[in-house]
Amino acid sequence: MAEKKVKAVIKLQIPAGQATPAPPVGPTLGQHGVNIMDFCKSFNAETKGKEGSTIPVILTVYEDRTFKYIVKTPLTSELIKKSIHIVKGSSVPNREKVGSITRKQIEEIAKIKMPDMNTKDINQIIKVIEGTARSMGVEVVD
Repeated sequence: MAEKKVKAVIKLQIPAGQATPAPPVGPTLGQHGVNIMDFCKSFNAETKGKEGSTIPVILTVYEDRTFKYIVKTPLTSELIKKSIHIVKGSSVPNREKVGSITRKQIEEIAKIKMPDMNTKDINQIIKVIEGTARSMGVEVVD
């Protein structure tokens, strides 16, 4: 069997278990001729139990209108917010701090994010997550 020709690669961020044909999912997939309901049912079934998280998805659409997708881990900023129980980050992170996160909490997030990172070195992943936390106005404490 010959390799299918890729028509488009679409990146979306969808709340877990809540993909619907409504915008932004429907119009984005519709313009590439994807069966929207097939995607929604499949995505919702796969992300069941992760409700409350926004899940990044990379969808590959082929010329024959078939598709496959890869579900990523939840957004780092969301994992940080859940871990320290805040609603949102600071609008001026260098001046206003909205909370603090411990090294142990960051390590837990790093373990969750590991499959999506381009390194297997946990210390490097921790540094990335600390940077995200600081950019949100969250203080990193030991």
